[in-house]
Amino acid sequence: MSDANNNTGTVTLHRVLRAPPERVYRAFVDPAAMAKWSPPHGFTGVVHESDVRVGGGYRMSFTNFSTGTSHTFGGRYVELVEGERIRYTDAFEDPGLPGEMQVTVTFEPSPVGTVLRIRQEGLPEAVPVDFCYAGWQESLELLARLVEPEIPDGA
Repeated sequence: MSDANNNTGTVTLHRVLRAPPERVYRAFVDPAAMAKWSPPHGFTGVVHESDVRVGGGYRMSFTNFSTGTSHTFGGRYVELVEGERIRYTDAFEDPGLPGEMQVTVTFEPSPVGTVLRIRQEGLPEAVPVDFCYAGWQESLELLARLVEPEIPDGA
């Protein structure tokens, strides 16, 4: 299935995290948290703008630590249900990666903590689905390291 922008790829991910849904949700909307966990291995991240409300948006960059090459991207929040669901658009600023992606993230309570599900639709044709999936897997590994530790106040 293809559209006029040649955005054809879809990535779906599922992960169980040992943290409450509210904490995992917060990691998706807090700019400092996003900069810490979302860049895949070998990349650094900077959040340039963050306006967490329906109609608001974000803009950030991932920079390849080895080469210094950056990709800037951002989007608009379509739906925000605290601790339950986030839907947002996502687009690269690089004209070689055209089109707008749709991302849905759900947070379901679990006896272990949170069942996290992510669906990213409309990847630009130039971005291999497997490359994107591998990057998300690395990011989710970092997300777990951020949200799972139980650190007492004052530590």
